[in-house]
Amino acid sequence: MSRNVSASTVRRLSHYLRILEQFERAGSVTLSSEDLAEAADTTAAQVRKDLSQFGSFGKRGFGYPVPGLKRHVQQILGLEHAWRIVLVGAGRIGAALFEYANFRRRGFSIVAVLDADPEKIGTQWGDVTIEPVDTLADVIAREQAEMLILSVPNEAAQPVADQAITAGIHGILNFAPVQLRVPDGVFVQDVNMVMELEALSFDLSRSASKRP
Repeated sequence: MSRNVSASTVRRLSHYLRILEQFERAGSVTLSSEDLAEAADTTAAQVRKDLSQFGSFGKRGFGYPVPGLKRHVQQILGLEHAWRIVLVGAGRIGAALFEYANFRRRGFSIVAVLDADPEKIGTQWGDVTIEPVDTLADVIAREQAEMLILSVPNEAAQPVADQAITAGIHGILNFAPVQLRVPDGVFVQDVNMVMELEALSFDLSRSASKRP
C-alpha cells in the first residue's frame, strides 16, 4: 500500500463508499470499475488506480463484490474504529455539528462540548453538558478523545489547538479561518466556507465569460 496517498484520492474513496452503499441498498452483488466510475463521475482507470494503492480487489472479468469492497473502503478510511471527538465552540456552527446525525452513523461521536461563554457553560445538549474550555486537557483525558473539532473565533483557535495537542489529540477539524501550526504527526483538516464560495465564484465567473 502506498503511503503517499493524495487528498483527492481520499475524497474519491469517501465518494466510492457512498456509491457502494447505494448499490448495496439496491440489491447489487457485484459491480465493475466502469459502473463505479460512471456513478462517481470519473474514469474506470482512475477507480482501478485509486483502489490499487491499497491492495487487490475483485477479479478481472468478474467485477468487485459490493459488500466486500464496501467493507475494505471502510477499513481504508478508518471507519471500523469508533472515534471519540471533543467539540470546542458551542455557537451556531457547533450546535449544527452536534446535531448532525450522520456523524454517529459513520462512527464519529461527539462525547464532550466546551465553550468559553459562562452563559453556555452548564447548558445541556442531549446527554452532554457544556463544560469550560479551560478544562480541555482534563476532558480529553477523561473521555479518551482522539479528535478535536474547532469552532471558535480566530484568535482562540491556535491556543485551543495547542492545549489539545499537548493533551494527546492528533486529529483536528478546523472551522476557524486561520492556518494552524501543528507538529509532525498531528493532522488538520480545514473547513473554510468562504474559500469554497470563492471557488464557486471563480468557476461561475469563468463560465460566464465563455458564454456568447
